[in-house]
Amino acid sequence: MAEINYIGHEANRKGSAYTEIAKKLECDPRTVKKYAEMEDFSPETKPPQVRGARVMNPVKPILDAWIQEDFQKKKKFRRTAKRMYELLVEDYAFKGSDRTVRNYVAKQKIKLAEEAEQAALPLEAKPGTAQVDFGEAPFLHDGKQVVLPYLVISFPFSNAFLFQVFPAQNKECFMEGLKRMFHYIGGVPKAIRFDNLSAAIKKVLPNGERELTEAFQNFVLRYEFTPEFCNPGSGNEKGHVESMVKYIRNNFLLPELTLLNLEDLNRTFWKKAEKDRNRKHYQKNSLPNYIWQTKNSSYSYQRKSLTVYAMRKSRQISMAIYGSITRRTQLPLALPNRRFWQRSRTIKWSF
Repeated sequence: MAEINYIGHEANRKGSAYTEIAKKLECDPRTVKKYAEMEDFSPETKPPQVRGARVMNPVKPILDAWIQEDFQKKKKFRRTAKRMYELLVEDYAFKGSDRTVRNYVAKQKIKLAEEAEQAALPLEAKPGTAQVDFGEAPFLHDGKQVVLPYLVISFPFSNAFLFQVFPAQNKECFMEGLKRMFHYIGGVPKAIRFDNLSAAIKKVLPNGERELTEAFQNFVLRYEFTPEFCNPGSGNEKGHVESMVKYIRNNFLLPELTLLNLEDLNRTFWKKAEKDRNRKHYQKNSLPNYIWQTKNSSYSYQRKSLTVYAMRKSRQISMAIYGSITRRTQLPLALPNRRFWQRSRTIKWSF
């Protein structure tokens, strides 16, 4: 800028020749002439370049179709951006760069995920259906804090719920809790939605089906309900019970309750759950208790009962634990130290 000012001063004010100024600055006289006669010194603005538009436009519909198709598959089965680029080169004679394809695919995946999240709608609640999940809460026992699981069954149509606290989150406590709730309400929901918990599912099959554990399969057959399971990463499919898990913890289990006898404490939770039904439904202009009573016919009544057992290998014994009550059992004749399978209930109410 200093040289430009010097050229203007020497040429326009002093009248010096362009060649003379060029010799002093050691530059071309045409450069001196350019700046001496220049009137507009505003900086030049170049229009933004749209790179890759021509080369990408023909293949964008192809990439969009691939991304949409892969979005329906498990993540490990989806094509990478690198693989998409290779397919474009091999099958469509694509001339663009690998980086251009990567950037486009990344942006489209983010856009598609945002659209899917915005399009997610709450599932319609139907009479006769329920959702089940575990939660955890702290308790005070013998002056110490213990964290125990509580099983929640919620009924989205009526917004009612039941819950019971257990000493463990295993399959015995899981099925014992469901059994107690069925007998308490006097019926069994037609369909119950669960998470993919290990107490019920042995394996998630590639086609989306579930292989149930033998114990839970027998439980389902005995109580005659249809188990439904959430898709991986789809918490909204059982959003009602997840909300109830938080609601129960905040309104009934905090601050920490003093735990003396778990059975006595669980009896109080039946009453608290019943009392809670007297609040207004969050969507319907009626009380959950009224909806619960009028729609009770949607549940199939079941008088059968199932004793929850676990099979454990042990040496010859003469006692089996039933809660805190011991009961003598008839054991087959066995030689000393011979191993055999003993059927016993494993829910222990001590900590």
